[in-house]
Amino acid sequence: MNMRDDVYQFLNHYAGKCIQNDDIDNILFDEYNVKRGLRDKQGVGVLAGLTSISTIEAHNLVDGKKIPCDGRLYFRGYDIKDLVRGAVSEKRYGFEETAYLLLFGELPNKKELSEFENILGGFRSLPTNFVRDVIMKAPSKDIMNTLTRSILTLSSYDEKANDLSMDNVLRQCLMLISELPMMAVYGYHAYNHYENDDSMYIHRPAPNLSMAENILRMLRPDMKYSRLEAEILDIALMLHMEHGGGNNSTFTTHVVTSAGSDTYSVIAAALSSLKGPKHGGANIKVVEMMADLKESVKDTKDEEQVWNYLEKVLNKEAFDNRGLIYGMGHAVYTLSDPRAIIFHDFVESLAKEKGRMDDYELYAMVERLAPQVIAKERKIYKGVSTNVDFYSGLVYSMLDIPLELYTPIFAMARVVGWSAHRMEELVNVDKIIRPAYKSVSDKKVYENIELRNKAKLSGEEYKKIEQKP
Repeated sequence: MNMRDDVYQFLNHYAGKCIQNDDIDNILFDEYNVKRGLRDKQGVGVLAGLTSISTIEAHNLVDGKKIPCDGRLYFRGYDIKDLVRGAVSEKRYGFEETAYLLLFGELPNKKELSEFENILGGFRSLPTNFVRDVIMKAPSKDIMNTLTRSILTLSSYDEKANDLSMDNVLRQCLMLISELPMMAVYGYHAYNHYENDDSMYIHRPAPNLSMAENILRMLRPDMKYSRLEAEILDIALMLHMEHGGGNNSTFTTHVVTSAGSDTYSVIAAALSSLKGPKHGGANIKVVEMMADLKESVKDTKDEEQVWNYLEKVLNKEAFDNRGLIYGMGHAVYTLSDPRAIIFHDFVESLAKEKGRMDDYELYAMVERLAPQVIAKERKIYKGVSTNVDFYSGLVYSMLDIPLELYTPIFAMARVVGWSAHRMEELVNVDKIIRPAYKSVSDKKVYENIELRNKAKLSGEEYKKIEQKP
């Protein structure tokens, strides 16, 4: 987008004014006991609501004291490790069963699961000419923005878009769970065709296949994939499906739902939150950091060289100079992220199948060294461990999923959690969510524009004139 010189100068000048006038002294946050980011200095979130959908545990209570422990994640009371283990041991895909659990609060029997899978399969279609008229128009590398636009446009095809009855909201949620992968993958193919001059593929999903299988089927030119590939993508979807009410995008879901907004607007708002690099885009930063490590370190099997690189990253001397080792640490977990632990073994299996063991071993080395580097260089309030984003990017690259779809894959899973939280908010809502902000601006006396004009032109100070009503 080209700008005239005068527009550029205007923006440059007034952006500086924005920075100058919007900057608030850090001391004031402590003075007024403001929990920045709705978290205290120990990283504990401000209690803003109740939920029965999922539970995150990072501490044990011993003699009234919180003792850090290995992280635990429960969906409707079930340990995520047991849910993954159950699907893997029974050689079936777990996404649909876990989605049923989150939405309806209980595990399905065979008949209920089959009926649910048929309902999801039946919703795997888009309105006539939607792909041509919406997805293929103005394709963008930012697939998250493409998704948001597509979902908001879908509302115009729904005669009951604003109906907040539970059966209608459930219909909309199930439809979006089924259609979101189509919109994301088709959006990527449109971008790849028009912007990268590559071939374009629009493969229809199969109603009898799992969500993970359909994603790979729609994405790949030959529609082929191995059982292990589909199983690991299925596990990735399960792990990303839900993570408490306090994460940014889920809290956004509660906030926008509390305003009485429609399902399409709520999910679009959640998508806009998720796309940020501090949230759903974190795995992309991990992949970029690891690529930079390979370019910067002569011998990636030498622990000392890798250690030195990580020190430079932490000291803002390498990669993006922000001082962050991406994929390390979590807002809640202390000793470990259970999702990262589950991922670890499956990542190794996939790396062996794909001939990517060198990459896996480098990731494993960074996973081991980074917490030691951080502990040495930084004063920290809680333990630092690998989070789920650390390995998810490696998994997606081994599945030949393009970088542009990394965050959309997260969204394909998390839309289930958003849907569950939207319905929970609707059932329990009685007030719009409205936190308080304390004003720290000084009161000023209005002066007419002629005085303001003279003052700015001459640089002299003019006495403020109190205006009469």
